Amino acid sequence: MMPEGEALQAPGRRAGPATRAQAEVVRQVARFRQAARGLVPRLCPICGHEGLFTAYGQPPRFDARCPRCGALERHRLFKLWMDREAPFAKGHAVLHFAPERQLAPLVRAAVGRYETADLSEKREVTHRVDICGTGLPGASFDRIVCNHVLEHVDDRRALAEIFRLLAPGGLAVLSTPIVEGWAITHEDAAVTSPQERLVQFGQSDHLRLYGRDLRDRIRGAGFALAEFTAREPDVRIHGLQRGETLFLASKPIPEESA
Repeated sequence: MMPEGEALQAPGRRAGPATRAQAEVVRQVARFRQAARGLVPRLCPICGHEGLFTAYGQPPRFDARCPRCGALERHRLFKLWMDREAPFAKGHAVLHFAPERQLAPLVRAAVGRYETADLSEKREVTHRVDICGTGLPGASFDRIVCNHVLEHVDDRRALAEIFRLLAPGGLAVLSTPIVEGWAITHEDAAVTSPQERLVQFGQSDHLRLYGRDLRDRIRGAGFALAEFTAREPDVRIHGLQRGETLFLASKPIPEESA
């Protein structure tokens, strides 16, 4: 049987770059098809599924998506944080921006008042508002959930609005793609086309790709900052992204009120 890709090369002639590229595409597609079904069994802390997870994303990440509930790595990390740190209570009022179907039921069940917000018509939400200026009453929420939103918007305005909405002592949990090897966030207002944003920022509707200075942006909005990071053995057991972080931004209580 002829090895994969060999049929693309004419006998007696050395393959050119285009032919070698075609052969490599054939090999890689075959490998991807096998790996996309799952590499090793994982455990979903959200729905309890134990078995292979599927590939997901652009570019695809292996073992990323739970086939039962659809949870991605960041959703599973959030659930582990909930389980271990118990950040929600029945007395809490929570605002969830761009609510994910994998997380919304978990948060709703844990709190007394659960509200959602999004500007897009694609989601059914409590408030059809812009995160950069919601018009909602200040200091009215004990917890705010905001996953993978900041990279889509004017993040300085959004962080200021989240700070305004939180009651003193309140907590916002934030997550976003980040390159920890970069000291400075990569953003360029001249990059406006979806294709170029995909190339430079990782998605066609992203405005930036964060570096480590994301922490400075969060603190600059007035928050104190803690982190919950995906580590072993959780990465291996639950199919998390190595080093993915939930940024836990708390609004200080004024000293005269402490």
